[in-house]
Parts: sequence; structure tokens; C-alpha cells
Amino acid sequence: MYDVIILGSGPAGLSAAVYASRAGLSFAVIEKDYMGTGQIAYTEQVDNYLGYYGIDGFSLGEKFREHAEALGTEFIEGEVTELSRTDSGWKVALSDGNNFEAKTVIYALGASPKKLGIAGEEEFAGRGVSYCALCDGAFFEGKTVTVIGGGDTALSDALYLSKTAEKVYVVHRRNEFRANASLVKKAEEAANIEFVLEAVPTEIIGAESVTGIKYTRNGTEKTLGTDGVFAAVGSLPNTSLLKGTADLDERGYVMADESCITSAEGLFAAGDVRTKAVRQVITAAADGANAAVSALNCINDKY
Repeated sequence: MYDVIILGSGPAGLSAAVYASRAGLSFAVIEKDYMGTGQIAYTEQVDNYLGYYGIDGFSLGEKFREHAEALGTEFIEGEVTELSRTDSGWKVALSDGNNFEAKTVIYALGASPKKLGIAGEEEFAGRGVSYCALCDGAFFEGKTVTVIGGGDTALSDALYLSKTAEKVYVVHRRNEFRANASLVKKAEEAANIEFVLEAVPTEIIGAESVTGIKYTRNGTEKTLGTDGVFAAVGSLPNTSLLKGTADLDERGYVMADESCITSAEGLFAAGDVRTKAVRQVITAAADGANAAVSALNCINDKY
């Protein structure tokens, strides 16, 4: 039995591993993707992680992982299918049939991109509809693409795509952006980025692949010609395993403060799955540290 099992190898999980190691705990990190570092790997440039200005997300994630590996972190590859309480702590079941037990669990499984929920989205998935500009942007070199969303991810995606695409539209349902002002300014200054504001997407159209997107503005339906649609409308927490086990808010995030302590004894939530105001790499790393310290305190108190 481990002292701690950490679910997820993003910044929160890897930070928790570093602190668990320094505390002398027996622990393992369970990750779905081999050599994973979380969603940060799909970020072109990180400008707000202290000490690493301008680094790309993949490189920063690799530095996090190298740090955890240097401290002897054990990684287990597998998809978690069930998390349940036992008399002595917690059991983690994987899809390959393996089971692991621990006194405590740090839940850091992050979030997944939210879908648009409009006609044609599922039909053209992989044929012009994407949720990762860094992954799929190269397929649209010299073409016209449309980014849907108004936050940091949407504007970052637009800037990234503008380097290779001929034209980039940013479609947003409001008349102002939620993104950081510096990102908005950069996008405004890009010659091939055009904003389409107060526009509500209704359908993605095409034949063999995407040829356009329909939207409404002030009750009038319009069509925008495009070769690709990149959805950047937020994320959904990966907390389905916790339903009925720990308290979740109305959006599915785990209810926990900065201590990362949840309503279930011995279970700690870190990173994008937790209720908090700011979801960034730096706050995820802080969560990992807090969760590991809380797990240590729990073990010392109970065992």
C-alpha cells in the first residue's frame, strides 16, 4: 500500500510528486498517456510562469517531469476506471485490470476541451473541426481558419494559427473578450486576424471537409467561409469518477479550498479540477504542493 497515489501527470500531479518525495512518502503517479505532462504540452508559448518567460509549453512540461523523475517518482501508465474507499484508505482500479491501494489520493486529472454543441461539430470532427491549434494547425497552412471563443486560449490559438494560415477569423458571441488585454492587443495588431463579434455559431457546414460556419447576429443568419474550425470555448473538469464520492459544484469542479482537502477523507483535489478563481500552470503547481502537504498531515494524524 502506498502512502499516496497521485492521479494525473500534469503540473499539479508532478508538483505533488516532488513534494511527496521530499516528505519521504511512498507514492506513485498514475497517468493515462505515456510520458504525459498534461495540457501544458499543447501550449505554444508560456509567458506567465515565473522564471521561464517565453518558454513553450512542451519544454516547460518536460522540465516539470524531469524534476519529478530526478526525485525517484514512480510512474504507472493506465486509465483509471474506478476510485473507491476501503477500510484502510483508497483503491484505484485501472482499465487493464490492475488495482492499487493507498492511504490517500491526490486527484489531479485536469480538464478536457468543451465542445461547441452545434450541428456539424461531430460530423466534421477530424475533418476540419479541432480542439487543439498546436496539434492540428499545420494542416491548415495557407488556408482560412476560424477560432471560436473569447478567452486566453482562443486568442492564443488565433495568434499561433496566424503564423501559417492565410486568414484567421475569431468568432465570439460577445462584443468584448475575456482574454488578457495583452493577447487581445497582439491579435488586433496581426494583419491576418479578423474579429467577428456578437456572433453566435449555429452550424458547421461542408462536404468532404469543412467549408464554412453559420452564425447569427442580431437575429440574422450569416455564413463565414472557412477551411477549419478551432473550438476554444473552455474546459470541463474530468471529475466523473468522483460523482457520489466527493462534493462537486454545479459545474462539476471538486469543492476544495487552497488546502486541496475535499469532503472525502484522504482525498485531495489539485489543479484544474478544483474550485478556484484562476486556472493557470502556476496555480496548478501550487495546488500540487498544498495537496501533498495536506496528504502528509492526514497520514500523520490517522496512521
